[in-house]
Amino acid sequence: MVIGTGSLTASCVLVGPPVQAASCTNQTGPYQKQVEKFLGRPADSRQSAADCKAVQSFQSAHGITPASGFAGPLTWRTMDTILQQRAAGRTPNRAGKCPTDKGRIACLDLTRQLSWVQDGAKLVYGPVPVRTGRDGAETRTGTKKIHQRSISHWSTIYKVWMPYSRFFDGGQAFHSTTKSAPPGSGGCVNMRPADAKAYWNLLKNGDDVYAYGRKPGT
Repeated sequence: MVIGTGSLTASCVLVGPPVQAASCTNQTGPYQKQVEKFLGRPADSRQSAADCKAVQSFQSAHGITPASGFAGPLTWRTMDTILQQRAAGRTPNRAGKCPTDKGRIACLDLTRQLSWVQDGAKLVYGPVPVRTGRDGAETRTGTKKIHQRSISHWSTIYKVWMPYSRFFDGGQAFHSTTKSAPPGSGGCVNMRPADAKAYWNLLKNGDDVYAYGRKPGT
């Protein structure tokens, strides 16, 4: 039985507080048509005032700066990740990339910025959106194990609280966050509070973690 869904919606990429919109641009971006189509705007590849406001709103909600309404690479990359997350549906391991012969395992797809917990081939929780390491501080791939749990961890490096931390590769951990960190974390796997709490209850020391893929932009 799936005990958690972490349903993926139009704002399923993990985000933080909205950013303040910049002055609206009248420039047509290189991903104008794709962005217009994603937002349900007329896909005519021409920037309009209404297009700009729609793009600005999306950028602000997803921590993309400057939120000027320009349909650039980062905006489209974020939208494309959302589309891939939606396509995952209830079968995130359709391609069979996460091992099914290890029992309880936390799967982490860096490309789609998705994570889920499965037991063999059975989906237990998720898939849920996550935010992994930024360029130069990538979340490391491969087979790992949970080696430390700290329900209220304080990072001496970043000077922030990391609730529900489950460390799986040195200092890299799944943990809760409510702060914006575009374009990514310092290597940890940032999760929404409810998802991080669910992972805390599901993953014990010694449980497997498998990370694969490559975060867009790294």
